[in-house]
Amino acid sequence: MGAKTWMLVYAEGSAREALKNRPVLDADATLELATELFAPAQLERLGDGNLAFTCPRGRDICVGCFPGVSVVAAKEFGGDYPSRLPQRFLAAAAGRTVWLHAMHSVVDWFAYAKWVNGKLVRSLSVSPDTGVREDFGARMSFEEPYWAGLHPVHSDPDDDEDYPLPFHPLDMAEAALAELFGYQLEGDASADLVDPESIPLVRYRRSRPWWQLWR
Repeated sequence: MGAKTWMLVYAEGSAREALKNRPVLDADATLELATELFAPAQLERLGDGNLAFTCPRGRDICVGCFPGVSVVAAKEFGGDYPSRLPQRFLAAAAGRTVWLHAMHSVVDWFAYAKWVNGKLVRSLSVSPDTGVREDFGARMSFEEPYWAGLHPVHSDPDDDEDYPLPFHPLDMAEAALAELFGYQLEGDASADLVDPESIPLVRYRRSRPWWQLWR
């Protein structure tokens, strides 16, 4: 698996339903949200992107605002502890539900979280090397088959050690993408899922404020 994500999703209702019909990007709202979240940085537009790439590095970000849902991808959302998300990103929700989804294929790590009215109601961060770093709130229904051992990792017969988790974190990560947002990056294609390349995002690069350029 080579998929990576680190993104926030602001949703007025179901993000999955909002993205289902390939909504039209609101360019003005997109720039406004990007400016709000990452001030005082200046934003340079790099071009067009899409939902298939939500793992920008360094000062780059990807943003898209649509009716009922907004997507923001930035390195700040790729931390091991979702509960430590900086408060400014929650303040921008303005009553909307906030989702965090992050995964990294190199270390088989997956994390996700949900905030309702600014309150953290679910947070999970898990990888085979570190185990469960964060597990807060009630598990969502899409998680249950994985915790129940219905999607085990079949170890190499020549390996003396069993896989340290009852599931592969990236498998659960893809299940989360499908359940919460209606698309997947890898796995079997389904007519019920949206092609992430059909959902446009705008790519920006953040510059330092002028008073920090000498540092």
